[in-house]
Amino acid sequence: MPAIADLDTLLAQMQPALDPGRYAFVVLPPGISPDPASVIATMREPEGLSAVLAEHEAIALGLPITFTAAWITLTVHSDLAAVGLTAAFADALARAGISCNVVAGVHHDHLFVPVERAQDAMEALHALQHSAAAREDSAPRATFS
Repeated sequence: MPAIADLDTLLAQMQPALDPGRYAFVVLPPGISPDPASVIATMREPEGLSAVLAEHEAIALGLPITFTAAWITLTVHSDLAAVGLTAAFADALARAGISCNVVAGVHHDHLFVPVERAQDAMEALHALQHSAAAREDSAPRATFS
């Protein structure tokens, strides 16, 4: 399926899915190399290599955990050049008082929210999706003769 760039379509079809795990944001010190299969995401920063790992993996490695998160994937195949998707879901979560850290993959956007607010985040995202779907359903359709 091709990537979707239209904002209304992205919102109406975003289908958030909550992963059942707990995820830790950490900084990997020199010499510590987690199993690459257990690494969810990394970002090279001047201060070191930030990583998102399953919480149990971070604990097993003795890494200080900066943030523990729930992982929500927007399962719609979003175009990396689409405009407004991040702003729309960030606004919906902000209105609910929920922080969000976003990682964009080639196919999907991945949201990391405070683990204790995971269900609230899912409710806010579903409300955003339903609102967009209702707008899409009520939009006038072009007719051709």
